[in-house]
Amino acid sequence: MFRVFLAESRKLRRPTLAISTLLTVSGLSALFTSIVFLRLNSGRPNTKRGQIITAAELSNAHGMVYGFKLVAFFLGITALCVFASQTAQEYTHGTLRNLLVRQPSRMKILFGKFAAMTLFALVMVTWTGAVSILTSYLLAGKGHVDTSLWSSGAGFHYLAQTTINILLATIGFGALGMILGLLFRSPITSIAVGVLWSLILETILGAALSSTQPWLPGQNIANIAEGGGTQGVSYMHSIWLSLIYLGVGLAIVSTLFKRRDVAN
Repeated sequence: MFRVFLAESRKLRRPTLAISTLLTVSGLSALFTSIVFLRLNSGRPNTKRGQIITAAELSNAHGMVYGFKLVAFFLGITALCVFASQTAQEYTHGTLRNLLVRQPSRMKILFGKFAAMTLFALVMVTWTGAVSILTSYLLAGKGHVDTSLWSSGAGFHYLAQTTINILLATIGFGALGMILGLLFRSPITSIAVGVLWSLILETILGAALSSTQPWLPGQNIANIAEGGGTQGVSYMHSIWLSLIYLGVGLAIVSTLFKRRDVAN
């Protein structure tokens, strides 16, 4: 399994994938964080829900990670796309047969690939958080935000807690992408289905039937990144429901992965 991990890591380190992905999420992180700070005291909404957050609120201990949390959902969607494409392309490129020649155990291949992509998600989340926090510090003076509490014990507590929550949500979306990649065996189809469901269909379904929001997989994974509280759904509810969804999904596609014939 470790050799599968190393092989998958080599693929993920390709500049066309790694650098472009990190630049994209860095740009989004800097953009969203900048909007929050540059619109302070302007009277215009500066949050993703159309609300107004003030300099006084950002001066609290949690102000350092506010911009970081704004980009959490897009980190999840990025992970979904990466996990789905890296899983499904083994079928479209016909490389799965070559992998099985070197490593006959299909589950070891699956776990090795998942471990490598999880490490990629960790790097992506850490890098994005660093960019967001740096941007927050650079723009805090312009928005008259007091950063003294950011470097306090409470500030570092919020930073660690937020990073863990965003990482869990990012891996959750990534696991969803891996499930779709194994199910459809096509990068384009699996990415399209995952993005369409997470960005559009769940939003429409939740708006039309508000009672479904606590039970939608994407909404619950996103709620983990927020630390709970979205639409009145608790953090632990989202954790357990996400584990059930992903556990059942991974069990089904793992069985299919083990029993399907591999074409040339």
